[in-house]
Amino acid sequence: MPRIKLTLLAALVSLSLLPAQETVDHSAGATSLANPAVKYSRPLKSYAVLKRGPVEAVIVDNSAVDDDVLPGHRAGYSGLALLRHQRQPQNLFVPAYSGLNFEHILDGTASTDRRIQFEPRNHPIELRAISSHIAELCQPPTFHHALESCQRYELLDDGTIALTIELIARRPTFKNGYINLFWASYINQPESLDIHFRGVPASDPKATPAWILGVTPAHGELSTHIATTDTRVFPHDEPFPLTLVHSLSNHRFTEPWYFGICRGMAFVQMFRPRDQVRITQSPSGGGKGNPAWDFQFYVPNYAPGRLYRFVMRAAYLPYESHQQVEAATRAHRAALATSSR
Repeated sequence: MPRIKLTLLAALVSLSLLPAQETVDHSAGATSLANPAVKYSRPLKSYAVLKRGPVEAVIVDNSAVDDDVLPGHRAGYSGLALLRHQRQPQNLFVPAYSGLNFEHILDGTASTDRRIQFEPRNHPIELRAISSHIAELCQPPTFHHALESCQRYELLDDGTIALTIELIARRPTFKNGYINLFWASYINQPESLDIHFRGVPASDPKATPAWILGVTPAHGELSTHIATTDTRVFPHDEPFPLTLVHSLSNHRFTEPWYFGICRGMAFVQMFRPRDQVRITQSPSGGGKGNPAWDFQFYVPNYAPGRLYRFVMRAAYLPYESHQQVEAATRAHRAALATSSR
C-alpha cells in the first residue's frame, strides 16, 4: 500500500480512539496545550529565569535542582521556585519548595496513597519557553486522574505574574462529578503567618465588609475561606485525609484576592470572580514558621474532553499599608474582573 495511504489510515485509526466527548476548540486555546499556533522551545535546564521591571521569577518543573540559581530545590515542587524584588533580594519562598505550586488533583475521594494525594508532584512536567517573559509548565495526562494541563506564567511589564491554566480531563475518572485543583505557596519565614482579605463573619454575611486577618490555629483547622456568594457543596469522603481542603473558616471574603506580608513585601494573589476560587492557608505547610498561602479551583459537572481555563495574577511589591496594596493592585483586579478568556 502506498505510504500516503498508510499515513491516512493511521490518522483515521488515531481519530477513532479519541473520546466521544472531545469538544476542545483549539482556536480558543491560550496555552500550547490547546493552541497549536503557540511556538515554544525546550530549555536545556529544568527551569527558566524571567526578569521584568523590578521582579525576577524562576519557573521550574518538578525536577530536583541544585545549582547557583536554585540551590537545594527538591523534586516534586513546580511553579515559582524563586521570586524576588529589587527592594528585597531574598527569595520569598522556601528554597527547597516553591510558590504557585500545582499540588493536588482531587475529586473528594479519600486516598491513603501519597502518590495519588500529590499526583502533580509525581507525574512528569515539561517546561516550555515561549519568550523572555513567558514560560509554560505542561503535564500530560496524569497516571491516576488522566488530567492534562498547561500553566502559562507570564511576567507583565510591572513584574506582576499572570498565570493562565488550561486543563482537559481525558477520561471520566472524577468519581463525584467535579474536579478540585489546589495550588500552594510555601513562604519562607515571614514576620506573620497570617493573611489579609476583605470580608465578613460567616455568621453575619450581610455585615459591612472590612479587613479580615485570616488566622488558622493549626494545619487543617478553619483553613479555607470561601466567598459570601459561594453556596456550592462538593461531596467528599469523611474523614478526608487532606484536611486543609474542606475545613471552612469563620469568615467569608467579599472580594476575590488576598495578601500576606514577608520581610516588608506584600505577596498578593488575585482571582477572577467568575472562577469562584477558595482561599486556603496553613500556618506550617512549609515547616515550622513557613506558612502555606494557597487557593483552590473547582470545575463542577466537568465533561471529559472539554477545555477549561482558570486565570489569576500574583503581585510582589513593597508593603506600606493595606490601602497602598489595594491601590497598587486595583488595575490588575479590574482586568481580572472583566477578563473574557
